[in-house]
Amino acid sequence: MTAIPSPAAAPATPRATSPLALALRRFRRNRVGVVSAWVLAGLYLMALLSGFLAPYSITAQHPDFPNQPPQRVRVIHQGQLTRPFIYPVEKTRDPVTFASTFAENRERPLPILFFVRGDDPARYGYNILGVFRSQWHLFGVPQGTAFLLGTDKFGRDLLSRTLVGAQVSLTVGVIGVLISFSIGIVLGGLSGYLGGWVDGLIQRTTEVLLSFPRLPILLALSTIIPARWPSTWVYLGIIAVLALIGWAGLARIVRGQVLSARSVDYVQAARAVGASDLRVVLRHIMPNLSSILIVTATLALPGYILGESALSFLGLGIKEPMTSWGLLLKDAQNFETLSLYPWLLAPGLLIVISVLAFNFLGDALRDAADTQSR
Repeated sequence: MTAIPSPAAAPATPRATSPLALALRRFRRNRVGVVSAWVLAGLYLMALLSGFLAPYSITAQHPDFPNQPPQRVRVIHQGQLTRPFIYPVEKTRDPVTFASTFAENRERPLPILFFVRGDDPARYGYNILGVFRSQWHLFGVPQGTAFLLGTDKFGRDLLSRTLVGAQVSLTVGVIGVLISFSIGIVLGGLSGYLGGWVDGLIQRTTEVLLSFPRLPILLALSTIIPARWPSTWVYLGIIAVLALIGWAGLARIVRGQVLSARSVDYVQAARAVGASDLRVVLRHIMPNLSSILIVTATLALPGYILGESALSFLGLGIKEPMTSWGLLLKDAQNFETLSLYPWLLAPGLLIVISVLAFNFLGDALRDAADTQSR
């Protein structure tokens, strides 16, 4: 008997790749976007753990060391490899010009100790927003002082102030985007979905806000904040000011997307079967706007960081005893100061890095979300 050949197996149907998986795959291929994401993750982790990383309090003054240059961390002393240490700095004054100079005493190295317990709360760092508090700190020099980024004119440690100031500069953007996006999504969605006089009223309001220059509006609104307010209230007031002028552009974008999504077949079918307007918007329209909202939020965050920095730099933003990167740059307002104390520009470097990282990440997310282009 001859064997009956078995029928050929049908070829397996390849599984369709979901848009989210395709977007993640394209994002991983963008090396600049991935590096930017890791840089931002490191900056926010630094802000979260600033109370642990900062060796001193942001208000602790060292009168003997005003405008001290940064101290170098060394591991070689007299030709021998040793644990990390710094050389103590001794202050001298020129008898003719009376200018202060700092010189390292290379005869007495001070070892850097890790995981130091802060027994003196006035000396060791703390967390402004109260997100993470700890009596332990990453490093310290109990036998002396260590200013790895130098000090300001009051002898305050610039490294501690920069670390703690990251909480304000980085969280202003996140909270401001959440507030402005809530307003912009609601008003833009209502404008595009309802139309009529509601659309006209909302669009005329957004056009008025968008017609004024951004900086004069920020300056005008910031002057409304009373000077007697405590630092935390000023922080919330700055966020409110930035959010009030940041929702208009997003409302225009959301309106256009809702207008185009309102006419697609599945939205028309949902309305035909009697679905409420709220269900149509939340279930069928908003999920399709998630990708563009994420990209827009990422690109909007640098504007909030620069806005807070500009207000604090001009003296209309964050006030002492709080600190932010913009407030720290206020000490470097003239060329003479920059030429003598260039380390005061360190907070400005972090502003540039964070803004560039957000822009690169936003471009990478925009390319990844555009799944139809390839």
